[in-house]
Amino acid sequence: MWIERDQRLIREFRFAHFQEAFTFMTRVAFLAEGHRHHPVFINSGAYVRLELHTHDAGGGVTQRDWELAGAIDQILQSQPETPFA
Repeated sequence: MWIERDQRLIREFRFAHFQEAFTFMTRVAFLAEGHRHHPVFINSGAYVRLELHTHDAGGGVTQRDWELAGAIDQILQSQPETPFA
């Protein structure tokens, strides 16, 4: 459910409440640190938007972004979420 727009991979999520959203963001932060690749987080309450792009590639989307997106998707298997339509 990632979309590629404006040279970024983007995905939006809505959780049941802020605590679930924050837990998800924390898990993504640890995962991203392990990948040495850091997303843009946008958060408001139970809403989270992630944006991935590779600075070293001039801000465009690379295989590295898709790999992190896949790893983030695996986190979701253990934490329910409902993405925006």
